[in-house]
Parts: sequence; C-alpha cells; structure tokens
Amino acid sequence: MNRTSRPAVDPSIASGGAATRDGQPISYSRAPASDLAPWVARLYVTVVDAPADYCLSCGIFSDAAMLRIQLRGDWTAETADGRREMGRAALYFGPQTRRMPITVKGSFTSVGLSFRAGACHALGGLKLDSTCDRLTSLDGLGMSGEEWMGLFREDGSPEDWCTAMEEAMRRLIARTGAAEPDPATVAVEVAAFANPEITVARLAQQCGTEQRKLERLVRRDFGMPPKQVLRRARALDMASHLRGVADHEEAEALALRYYDQSHLIREFTALFGMSPRQFVDSPQPLMTLSLETRQVRRLELIARIAPGDIKPWQ
Repeated sequence: MNRTSRPAVDPSIASGGAATRDGQPISYSRAPASDLAPWVARLYVTVVDAPADYCLSCGIFSDAAMLRIQLRGDWTAETADGRREMGRAALYFGPQTRRMPITVKGSFTSVGLSFRAGACHALGGLKLDSTCDRLTSLDGLGMSGEEWMGLFREDGSPEDWCTAMEEAMRRLIARTGAAEPDPATVAVEVAAFANPEITVARLAQQCGTEQRKLERLVRRDFGMPPKQVLRRARALDMASHLRGVADHEEAEALALRYYDQSHLIREFTALFGMSPRQFVDSPQPLMTLSLETRQVRRLELIARIAPGDIKPWQ
C-alpha cells in the first residue's frame, strides 16, 4: 500500500523539539558513543506539550528492549500483565510482539535508550522471552531507579541528558563486566533492518551456524523466533512509511515485501490492531515518535543517511 494521503495529526499537542513535514512531533535522538555501540542502539529525548486536561490515547511498538525514564506525564500501559499506571518512573520495557496501547494525560517528557539485541543477556542474563510486552521498575532488575531518575537536571539540554545516560551505561557495563553480544545475534539484527525478506535457513547459512542453534540464540536475545523477528521488522518499516517517517524512495520496495494488498492488511492488522488505512487516518503521535527513532537508526545502519544528516521526512 502506497501512502496516498498525509497521516492524520493531533492538533492538541505540540513538540518541544523537531517535527516532520507533516507536522508530527519527533524526538531528539542519536547513536551512542562508539565505546557503547555494542550494547546501546539509540538514545532519545521526547518532549511533548499538551493541555493539562488532555488525554492522549495511542500506542507504541518497539522491537528493542528499552530503558524509559518518564519525567513528566501520567501514563497508562496495557501490558501482557494487565494495565499499569505510572507517573514519574524509571522503567524497563521488554521488546514488543505487537502494538502496546498507551494513554497519557497532559504534557509529557520521556528520556531513554534502546538496547542492542543480545545486550540484556550480556549485561545481566535477562531472558527476553519473559519480558516481551511487559514493563518493570529498574530496581526489579537490580538497577537503581533512583540513580537514573537523578541523571536529568531540569535545566539540562537533550544532549546533556543523553551524555548523562551514556555515563550511567558505562558504569553499568563496568560493574557487570558485560561481554559483547554474540556475532550471530548482531547479524540477525542487521538483517532485520537491511533484508527482512531473507529466509531463516539462508540467515543461518550466512551466520555459519545450524538453523536450530540460531533459533535458540534468537529466542534468547530477541525473545521470539527469527521468523517472527523478520515479520515484525517488515511491519514496522511499512508502518513508518504510512506515518511519513521513512525514506519515500523505498516505498515500492517496502510494499513488495507483501504478496498483495490482502496480505498486507492481514499482517498489519494482526500486529497493530487496525488496518493500514485506519493507521493513516488516526493520529498516532506516540507511535510515530517510536517509529521515527527506529527508522533513523535503520537508515544510518544501512548507510542510506549519515549520522546527523537531515532526515528524508524533515
């Protein structure tokens, strides 16, 4: 499906930072420092202003485990464990197998980072299949929520906050003595961005390992089978296109990943809970923020843009 109309925008909210050409808020985000790159995928700062009594109903869909520090706003998330309500909090979000419904009241500020595949296992032996579609406090993972909440001075800039998170991650890596993720895990992560049409058998061949061994490794480091990892990647790329936060020159290639329109609608609805048309016609500010941050990383990784370049949707 090629996007033929501009995605709907919620006029009640305003970005504290940049926006797309369509007027949708986007986060400040960047790649980590090179010494953290084996474990950290991306750092982000999101600041969105809204009326105090405004309630935003949306959702997020992240393919990575994340630390999310909510500095402002009253949040509700529909997780695999049921509804969770929170205000200011330092949280770990497991990767998502499908869209997670989220509501936020008033203005909100969220700061955080996404982990590379395999990083959570390397840092603490965390089994991702037990955290998919769930969230928990950092203290429940042996980390200090108080320490992370204290990183962000009110007068700090987004870059100040990203630098503070990098320093906290350096301390965590030194304390745990974390090894770098398995090279096969890294290869699967790259394939999900660069070529999610690849078969699992071919992927195992490229990794130089048996298919069953690769499937066990991917379950450990992604929380799901490799076939599902690739299916999710295709859907997230298409969702980015539909929300106007993808490289338009890739539109035809993204559409050709699906056999036909009915295949796209079926797959998209299964993962996002709505049809592609509904996804375009309904404001999706939180989802767009999440997709845009992922898509920047993808385009940088496959060398379609260089770090710091103006994005195709700006």
